[in-house]
Amino acid sequence: MSTKAEAVLILTPMKNTSGHLDTYFRGLSSLTYPHTKLSLGILEGDSADDTYVRTNERLAGLDFHRTAIFKKDFNFRIPPGVPRWTDALQPTRRSVLARARNHLLFRALDDEDWVLWLDADVIAYPPDIIERLLAVGGKIVHPHCVIEPGGRTFDLNAWRDGGKQTMQDLRGQGRTRLDAVGGTMLLVNADCHRDGLIFPPFFYGNRNASIRDPHPLGRGILGEIETEGLGIMAQDMRIDCWGVPDLEIFHAC
Repeated sequence: MSTKAEAVLILTPMKNTSGHLDTYFRGLSSLTYPHTKLSLGILEGDSADDTYVRTNERLAGLDFHRTAIFKKDFNFRIPPGVPRWTDALQPTRRSVLARARNHLLFRALDDEDWVLWLDADVIAYPPDIIERLLAVGGKIVHPHCVIEPGGRTFDLNAWRDGGKQTMQDLRGQGRTRLDAVGGTMLLVNADCHRDGLIFPPFFYGNRNASIRDPHPLGRGILGEIETEGLGIMAQDMRIDCWGVPDLEIFHAC
C-alpha cells in the first residue's frame, strides 16, 4: 500500500438484513483504516422487514467521509419454505443481485480509488482487513470467507479450474489466482469498474475457456453470472483476480 492512504468506498446491497445490522456496523466501526478515507454506500431493496429505516438511522453514527443509502425494489421474493440456494431460483436470484450491485455501484461511486464489496451478513473480520487486502497488490482481491476458523469455504463462488478448486483447496499458497470470485467481501480497484467491469445480470463469457461446461445449474447454460461473471469478465479485460486463502473472514451461520 502506498504511504498516502487511498480512498475506499464500501458498498453493501441489503435485503431483509435488519438482524445483522449490529454486527455489520460494529465491524465497520472497528476498521483501522483511516475513517476519513472511507465512504459507505448501501442499496436496500425488496425487504419485508425494517432494514431501510434501521440502516438509515445507523448511518449518522459513522465517522466516515460520506455515507449514503439508496432504495431500489426489484420485486423478487423467494417463495416461502424454498431455500435461497435452490438451483431453479439461481438464474433469477443472481440476476437480481447483479442488478442491485450495479445500481449501487453507479449511484454511489464518486472519486474513490477502491471499492470494497461487503455483504451485510459477514459478521467478523480483522480490523486491518483493508490494509491487508491492499497489501496483496492486485486489482481484484478476495479473502477467504468461512463460518469457523480453518473451516470449509462458505463463499463457493470463488474458484478456479472450472470450479474444481475453491479457496479451501488453496490454503498455504499465499495469494493465488482465481477464475471467479464471490461477493461476501471483494476489493476492486475503482478504475476497473470505471473501465466497464460490472456484475453481469446474464450468463456471460460463453467463449471463455474458463467457464464450466456442463454448467451445474443445467444443460444449455454457458457462461457465469453475477460475481462469477465479474471474474470471467475481468479475465477478458486482462485483469487478474487474486484469492488470499489464509486471510479469513467470517459469515453468519
